[in-house]
Amino acid sequence: MKLRFEGNLNVLLPGIRELSQELRITEAEDGIVVRVEPSSGELEVGLEQGKAYIRYGQKHQFFRGLGLLVQHGLHKESFHLREQQQFDTIGPMFDLSRNAVLTLDSFKFMLRKMALMGLNSVMLYLEDTYEIGEEPYFGYMRGRYTQAELKEIDDYADQFGIEAFPSIQTLAHLEEFLKWEPVKHYKDTKGALLVGDEQTDRLVENMIEAASAPFRSRKIHIGMDEAEELGRGKYLDRNGHTSRFEIMMAHLDKVLDMTRRRGLKAMMWSDMFLKLASQNGSDYYDMDTQIPEEMARRIPKDVDMVYWDYNHMEQEDYENLIAKHRPLGCNLVFAGAVWVFNTFGVNYGLSLNASDAALQVCKREGIREVYATMWGDDGMESNPFAALLGLQLYAEHAYSDAKPDQAKLAERVKFCTGIEADAFLTFKDLDEVPGSEPNNRMQSNPSKFLLYQDVLLGLFDKQIEGLDLSAHYAKVEQDIRSRRVKEAELDYLFEVPEKLCGVLKRKSEIGIELKRAYDAKDTETLRRIATEVLPEIAEAVRELRAAHRAQWLRMFKPFGWEVIDIRYGGVVNRLDTASLRLLDYVEGRIGQIEELEQERLVYSSSNRFNNRGVGWCSYYYRMASPNVFFHVMNPF
Repeated sequence: MKLRFEGNLNVLLPGIRELSQELRITEAEDGIVVRVEPSSGELEVGLEQGKAYIRYGQKHQFFRGLGLLVQHGLHKESFHLREQQQFDTIGPMFDLSRNAVLTLDSFKFMLRKMALMGLNSVMLYLEDTYEIGEEPYFGYMRGRYTQAELKEIDDYADQFGIEAFPSIQTLAHLEEFLKWEPVKHYKDTKGALLVGDEQTDRLVENMIEAASAPFRSRKIHIGMDEAEELGRGKYLDRNGHTSRFEIMMAHLDKVLDMTRRRGLKAMMWSDMFLKLASQNGSDYYDMDTQIPEEMARRIPKDVDMVYWDYNHMEQEDYENLIAKHRPLGCNLVFAGAVWVFNTFGVNYGLSLNASDAALQVCKREGIREVYATMWGDDGMESNPFAALLGLQLYAEHAYSDAKPDQAKLAERVKFCTGIEADAFLTFKDLDEVPGSEPNNRMQSNPSKFLLYQDVLLGLFDKQIEGLDLSAHYAKVEQDIRSRRVKEAELDYLFEVPEKLCGVLKRKSEIGIELKRAYDAKDTETLRRIATEVLPEIAEAVRELRAAHRAQWLRMFKPFGWEVIDIRYGGVVNRLDTASLRLLDYVEGRIGQIEELEQERLVYSSSNRFNNRGVGWCSYYYRMASPNVFFHVMNPF
């Protein structure tokens, strides 16, 4: 498509040229004239009598408008679109701390997609994956970004009017740094800093300086969430019992002094205040929580509070919890989620419905800043590229005062990413299996635990009895295969889920079959499983690993892949041992297989599991074995 832009383009040209390949446009004298003009705030895009226009209020809106022009202008029919942005700030938060650190090329790719969507902010979640010159162990061997790399990300984002800024941890969630013996003087507990110590204060000062320096933005997220351990380790030994609220407030005052001196605007997660105010001191979502007046008075009003909520499906819940935050007296920011965490897929059933409910409430409640988090808990087997449909939902909400039209959402995501909405939705079927609740609202993740569970131990076999998961995964494999478009730039995203289904259609129920044959003393079936089925599964796992490795090294820095590599090795090696044990039994070298003598129990009776099974497990080491992976005598 040939275009000839007219108007003040000085600040826009770099971004236009970066998107030209994505949009398949060229600047040419004989192209369609596109008049670029400022507006009072609205975005207007149209084509009339062969001439086009884009009127925009802010830089990022122009690039959404450019995408809309190409999307609708391809038909060469007249059209006019007018959109009013509903949020001042909206964008993703990329988790760059759970092994998967995006390469610069991958980050730039995501920024181009964000520009087409009209998103204008990106939060980089960096626990220890940025450089601090005085701290060589900070992010050591973790793929940490250099100052130059962060500046390059910031410069690239700025071309599209996207504000990039850091989200760091200044209190807890620092296990990966504090594990090193040479920095033990900073440690209160396993993951929390020893606050009130001069060395810790200098460390936090250096964190803030190092994290903020590469960015134009004066925003910084200082974290401080889930700090339940605070004051319960070395701090307790030194100071005796002190209320967590008092410890936290003293530390927050220091951190905010550091940010103010640098002209930074701080935000923090709100959960610890609501937890401390709850009846049991730990429930973030307690609907009976009331913020005490004394607590509200003590909290500085120049720190924004980020209310995070990833799994409520009803608008009333968001209304109630927003109301619970109001007495804090701070500007309120909302963070939802696209669920790529602790799974190989994307929990779109939950993500789309929860986000839709949350964003409608945020508009009514006047919340002007929202983020879509994409956490990488327990090693990040999934990836943020698979979450692009979820990001598109956030973008369409941002430019619609009502619930976005589903057909429009589907058209937009196909245009912006090259992938059909229905193809993205196949990611949910890796976990939304028979037995899960509607829209997988309890976050079942069988795609992960059925891959990693041991076939001889069958820890989850009781959970999935009678659910016919083999047939489910065979069907999902075919669904994915039928929707793939080889020429699409992002088609490679579907290689891993397709290969995973190829494993799980064979492996998901093999433990049940093994136990049944063993109890029946069916040695013929046991021999067949040992010599044919388990080697076939092992070969399918090797194919999955190869696909996953290629995907990882295309998206992320290599650091962290070794964790997933080791997990795959564990699966293959245990399949080999299972074959050996079975053959030893059927050929009379051992009298029993002790692992198969054990009764299978339900893995958990917690409310993560509904009445029919499936369920959730958060940690690989708990999926792979009930035995000790590591034991820490003194966690502090």
